[in-house]
Amino acid sequence: MTHSFAADHAIPQTGSSPKPSPEPSVEHSAAGTALGAFGMVAVVGVFTLLLHTLAQHSPRIGPGYAAWPQDAVDTPLGAVRWFLGDMTEPLFYKSDLAALGLLAGAAVAWWVGRRGAKWAGSLGYGTGLWPWVLVSASMSLILSNLVFGWMLDDGWQPTFVPFVCVAPALVFMYGAGWRTCITGAVLGAATTTPLALLFIVTVSEPLGLPPVVGGVLAMSVGSVISFLAARRMPWLVLREPRPATPPELPPSSFNRNLAGDAAWAARRVLKDFTETHFFANELAAACVILAVAAAFVLNPALPSYGTGLLPHILFAQALTSAIGVTLWRGWYRDGGWAATYASVVSVAPAAVLAYGGSWTGMVGGAVVGAVLAPPLARAISARLPAGFHPVIGNTAAMAVSTAVALPVIGLLP
Repeated sequence: MTHSFAADHAIPQTGSSPKPSPEPSVEHSAAGTALGAFGMVAVVGVFTLLLHTLAQHSPRIGPGYAAWPQDAVDTPLGAVRWFLGDMTEPLFYKSDLAALGLLAGAAVAWWVGRRGAKWAGSLGYGTGLWPWVLVSASMSLILSNLVFGWMLDDGWQPTFVPFVCVAPALVFMYGAGWRTCITGAVLGAATTTPLALLFIVTVSEPLGLPPVVGGVLAMSVGSVISFLAARRMPWLVLREPRPATPPELPPSSFNRNLAGDAAWAARRVLKDFTETHFFANELAAACVILAVAAAFVLNPALPSYGTGLLPHILFAQALTSAIGVTLWRGWYRDGGWAATYASVVSVAPAAVLAYGGSWTGMVGGAVVGAVLAPPLARAISARLPAGFHPVIGNTAAMAVSTAVALPVIGLLP
């Protein structure tokens, strides 16, 4: 649940620096963006229909979700599977096989990128920090499971929350190295998981809201606490800003190209599936989608908490991203960024689960989430003090948007 570090930390030109010739402003066209974004929705839609059909003939291999929390307490294998499942829980998939797909896709993208190829897309915003991001986030997740895993005796617990907030965000702000890596891991597990446990019972449950509201609220508050603490740690030094990379102009006299804009939008929708992990990579996204689909076909009673609603969630996620990318495409101008992923991991899947996979839940959640979450995230993040990662604003926006959207969707016919 992140934001492009490079976009926020570009060095402005000064009077002593040679000024480059001005570049024309580059914005993706509405037609090209819509074509690519909703084309990807169509692809995902057909894929989910196929997935639904194949699941009707599932061999039901392996255990379902119902006994998984207890199994995680009783057996080492169950605990490892729960740890891996936590890596995809921010997407509402909760699947160990999906986690392996996510990691495999990201690893291939890293390997390809190191060799100068661009077909797999950028990883970790091209900072080169992805290995440290993964290690720090994984360490934080391990600590969360070790300290709070015993509570799975009582059923599901939000052990996943540190994986997608404090630890990776601290690496982006303070750079690579074991000091940053370990500090982020400890701060994340020490703040976000206990806060999630608290907010779910004191905020989500009394208000009749899904646990995701308490979870993302904990990510936001825990990140604030962690970055306040990080300021006082002498071994942490903020990364130096890097010069902005000039945007690549489309090969058109109007700086626009329908096919190019469509391709960008389609890839942007895919990126949104792994933005929450700080990967923002389309290959990793494709792999996690294919892997969770395979898990669903093997046993529909496992992914997405055994609800059988994985196809509905996938479609709603693609739709809310496409709407957001099209609606807020102006914020991507000249290499900019928008939190179009915010609804992908909050409002849209939460609405699907809350309303049983109905069309009202799928489409209503996708639309309302795409309209509310990105601008709210942008407004909050813009008001953060220096040295605080925008994940704070993004996750706060997720909490507010979900809390507002679900009751509104309930009023729809």
